[in-house]
Amino acid sequence: MAKCLWTPSKERIENSNMYRFMQAVNKKYGRDCNDYDSLYKWSIENIEEFWGFMWEFAEIRFSRSYDKVIDHPLKMPGAKWFQGARLNFAENLLRFRKNSPALVFRGEDSVRITLTYNELYMETAKVASALRSMGIVPGDRIVGFMPNMPESIIAMLAAASVGAVWSSCSPDFGIKGVLDRFGQTEPRVLFTADGYFFKGKPIDSLEKIGGIIKELPSVEKIVVVPYINEDPPVKSLLKEMEGRCRGDENRNGPGRSVVLLDRFKDSRASSIDFEQLPFDHPLYIMYSSGTTGLPKCMVQSSGGVLINQMKELMLHTDLKEEDTIYYFTTCGWMMWNWLTASLSVGSTLVLYDGNPFHPSPDALWQMAQDEKITVFGTSAGYIAALKNAGVKPGRQFDLSPMKALLSTGSPLSEADFEFIYSEVKSDIQLASISGGSDLNGCFALGNPMGPVYAGELQCRGLGMKVFAYDDAGKPVVGEQGELVCTAPFPSMPIYFWDDEDGSRYQGAYFEHYPGVWAHGDFIEVTERGGVIMYGRSDATLNPGGVRIGTAEIYRRLEQMDDIADSVVVGQNWNNDVRVILFVTMPPGKTLTDEIRDKIKKDLQTHASPRHVPAKIIQVPDIPYTLNMKKVELAVKKMIHGQEVKNRDALKNPESLDFFKNLTI
Repeated sequence: MAKCLWTPSKERIENSNMYRFMQAVNKKYGRDCNDYDSLYKWSIENIEEFWGFMWEFAEIRFSRSYDKVIDHPLKMPGAKWFQGARLNFAENLLRFRKNSPALVFRGEDSVRITLTYNELYMETAKVASALRSMGIVPGDRIVGFMPNMPESIIAMLAAASVGAVWSSCSPDFGIKGVLDRFGQTEPRVLFTADGYFFKGKPIDSLEKIGGIIKELPSVEKIVVVPYINEDPPVKSLLKEMEGRCRGDENRNGPGRSVVLLDRFKDSRASSIDFEQLPFDHPLYIMYSSGTTGLPKCMVQSSGGVLINQMKELMLHTDLKEEDTIYYFTTCGWMMWNWLTASLSVGSTLVLYDGNPFHPSPDALWQMAQDEKITVFGTSAGYIAALKNAGVKPGRQFDLSPMKALLSTGSPLSEADFEFIYSEVKSDIQLASISGGSDLNGCFALGNPMGPVYAGELQCRGLGMKVFAYDDAGKPVVGEQGELVCTAPFPSMPIYFWDDEDGSRYQGAYFEHYPGVWAHGDFIEVTERGGVIMYGRSDATLNPGGVRIGTAEIYRRLEQMDDIADSVVVGQNWNNDVRVILFVTMPPGKTLTDEIRDKIKKDLQTHASPRHVPAKIIQVPDIPYTLNMKKVELAVKKMIHGQEVKNRDALKNPESLDFFKNLTI
């Protein structure tokens, strides 16, 4: 039985946006919803009413309203949302004109920069005007190879304001990783900083950009943001551009250049002419991890992303204008896009560039105290590392303003749930959330009106008809199954790039259950409506034909001081599958038979005999994606002698070398 760690007070419930939304639903539709379960049930049984009311509740800005919420509430894929509406994503995020902070930037080098909402609007106006002047039109692609800094958000908002499609990577991506993404979508403009900071050291980005631009003939202009140098040496990039342009007769023209941001901006601009576009006009191109081939380029609509992210921020996160929100993310992870939408609520966004453990493991908590952060977002991996480092934020810092802590990226263990309540803050909403870049949002997330149980995500998202399907394609409760969504939602990709017949899109989500979105996660929906995550379903283990989620093993290992990190995979063996566990050890420790026996005994006692690995092997490092997700599939490929094609999608690709030709 899961342990209840926190229950919101009656006052907190009644002051939440979710409660206000529920009361408004009851009044308008004559309902009697009195808790989250009844509200959720109404939202998935009345898809059209729910999303139509969310449009009103979020006060979406538009120049023309919609004719119909959805053309077919059961059609997947291909349902059309809010047809007839005309709006602009950036206009909705820049709706506030006030002198209070919109963005607070904290860099690893101790820099602190603040932009008010008025200043953010003016800076966006200058960049948007410059884009229009160079002929950017709706549908053109603009990309960012940027740290998580104000200029990244300004560039995105400027692109969206003129109807361009935005896509971004963080500067720690390798050249091939960037080209695998940007090379598919042919951007016209590339924004980049001259570098970034990591562990106290400035890292140059311009050399990488030089390598990237050689293979991106579509780029007409590179806009450079000075960060590690006041006057970046951009002449080498100019030579790359000129050399490439001479051989490109089709696009030869005087507008191609490398320019510093201040020289690119139109200093005379003081207002934005927001392009009014259909609800399903493309806004973002997001990417799959790309660890098994070229990343999928998922095109998402401006209206769909806007209304879904406002739902998640306003209702599930209880974000309000007076809040200060922070999420540890880079521009290469969907949580950056998600965080940016907080501007639509009028909150203050804290942006951080750098290593979260620099100059010490408590660096982010010092920032949380200084900036009076009320909503703190991070990854499950960071929380586990924080605990292992012995940091006790609640004892070291004043976190009294903090009301919610969000975690995503991988399943959060029960022990780490308890760590938050014992060592961060006892009166806090811990919202473990799960979704993906595919929807730029969540299937399961927080509920400010409900309790928090160790190891459980609080609820399924409003309007998201999510179930766990068994092998027969039937919904089950209290059992593990495939995460599916059986009704359309607005932030579904409108299409995949360069997928004219839709076959790649269809194959990605609808191949297993026709007309039903299968997300690829292995979950359990509990009797009380919570969700337990068991890892990726394509990485589940099948010893003896019984499916086991890898997260069940990780949860036990994370409680062992003898183990630093781990990755577990299934190996094909004698017409069956056996479980192989790879571990890294703390400094100075070596894997011994005694530790192996301890691991096996713990898993047999607290999980099941089927969870016990056939082999436990010490390795030098565990491979992770650039977004800090373990890559079980890549390890599985390596031990089966298969090629991992896109190693540039990994943060530490050299770690895979150990697994090649490994005798197990």
